[in-house]
Amino acid sequence: MRQSAFPVRRVIILCALTLLSSTAGAALSLASLSNQDASSGLKAALDAGSAAAVAKLGVENGFLNNDKVKIKLPGIVEQARPLLKMTGRGQQLDELVVAMNRAAESAVPLAKPLLLDAVKSMSVTDAKNILSGGDTSVTDFFRQKTATPLAAKFLPIVKSVTDRSGLAATYNGTMSQIGKTGLVPQQQATVEGYVTDRALAGLYLMIGEEEKAIRRDPLAYGSKIIGKVFGSLK
Repeated sequence: MRQSAFPVRRVIILCALTLLSSTAGAALSLASLSNQDASSGLKAALDAGSAAAVAKLGVENGFLNNDKVKIKLPGIVEQARPLLKMTGRGQQLDELVVAMNRAAESAVPLAKPLLLDAVKSMSVTDAKNILSGGDTSVTDFFRQKTATPLAAKFLPIVKSVTDRSGLAATYNGTMSQIGKTGLVPQQQATVEGYVTDRALAGLYLMIGEEEKAIRRDPLAYGSKIIGKVFGSLK
């Protein structure tokens, strides 16, 4: 599969270069960044990064073939898997796993406009918090701004896909009864709710992993400029 032209790891690279160009030769620090430097530079970078994350996951096998984000059976079903296989449900369980991951892959492209809207709404304070934050400050920003509206957008798409699995309706019916006892976590009460939760987690994870990598070792990307910029932010 062709990799996106703007891999997520270039998110911070682009940001660094943009910020550097506006501080030409000056010692870089958060205090020295103008409002325009902090906001416009990061906006351009996060636009590219969010698009890259969506492009990696929102394709066939984007979730299913990626062990870091692959959606497995809900815990209560996984525990019952041996018994279900004995009753001839093994193939249906496998089909449910595929359906869940296909549902996530179908829903993720819906994230792109909301992620871009989040970037457009980014304040100067948001920008400086991202630059001075920890290894997941970009991820935390996106999660805070988009998790709730994305869940609302993902859910009907996910349901339309998972409903095709013969076990989805059975699972939802069973969980409806067990849920009254309070023994089932809310995010596992329905297949579509569970997949929506896991799809969002996978999206944020993919952004966060690349963000941490470049913050951890910027010199590994072959640029003294990047090392200087991110070294000063540690």
